[in-house]
Amino acid sequence: MPTATPTMMPDIANQTRAQTEGKLDWVGMSNIEMPLVVGAANEPERPVSARVDAFVNLTDPKAKGIHMSRLYLLLEDLSNNDVLSHQSLRTLLHDFIDSHEGLADQAYVKFSFDYHLRRKSLISKKQGWKAYPVTVVGRYDNGNLQLELSVEVPYSSTCPCSAALARQLIQEAFAEQFGTEQEVDAELVHRWLGTTQGIVATPHSQRSIAQVKVALAEQANELPIIMLIDAIEDALKTPVQAAVKREDEQEFARLNGQNLMFCEDAARRLQHELHQHAGFADFWIRVNHYESLHAHDAVSITTKGIPGGFKA
Repeated sequence: MPTATPTMMPDIANQTRAQTEGKLDWVGMSNIEMPLVVGAANEPERPVSARVDAFVNLTDPKAKGIHMSRLYLLLEDLSNNDVLSHQSLRTLLHDFIDSHEGLADQAYVKFSFDYHLRRKSLISKKQGWKAYPVTVVGRYDNGNLQLELSVEVPYSSTCPCSAALARQLIQEAFAEQFGTEQEVDAELVHRWLGTTQGIVATPHSQRSIAQVKVALAEQANELPIIMLIDAIEDALKTPVQAAVKREDEQEFARLNGQNLMFCEDAARRLQHELHQHAGFADFWIRVNHYESLHAHDAVSITTKGIPGGFKA
């Protein structure tokens, strides 16, 4: 005989009281895998593969729990029928709370994904893809909406101390080769500088990462992903490259030589740059220099320093 289909299914979340009463700060899901279309300012919409965290608070101390499926289905609707943008984030957070009337008055969502950009090399202008890790966070709390945008940007950092020590060795090699006479053969010096004996030492440099988080101002109406990435790379001057030819590698070496920086220098460059952007109500910066000399990293952290804002 066919199995009978139940006419009513139990809803434990609605019908059962909490085992132990108490309010909860956040309840929801993390690490949801989901494709999305992202709409960034001044850039065509593009698909990404995202991981999502979605939460609401639980204000009723006696309620068994929240309706996680409602949060998930709202995310599904965004994934299938909309674009991740400033406006859709606002709508999503409001819908999170509306779907939990009487249970929640705060909502949180975080989207993490790689955002790919075509980048031109320095001289030859060859193009290649670069992937920038991006995080978009939205919080809704008692009528207040907060939106945060985070990016990670790789760059090269050359140590000023190492550069000074290398220059000293080159000076000593020059004195040993040519003595201290005031007049030397310019052509001979030119040829000598093109040898390993002429450039007897080079400074050490390393791949570095700038992690930058900004709080978007209330009047913002777009996600300024590309603008933030460009501002970081322009301030640091030595972003890592994608497709390169020899002329690009030479220019990269020149830029490193003309932009020597400790982690403190890099953080202050970014601090100065972000202070110029009125669209960022707050910012948090962490620069990580993955040392080639040491077995540890050099790190500098700073914030805009506004009352109640991001903490270092």
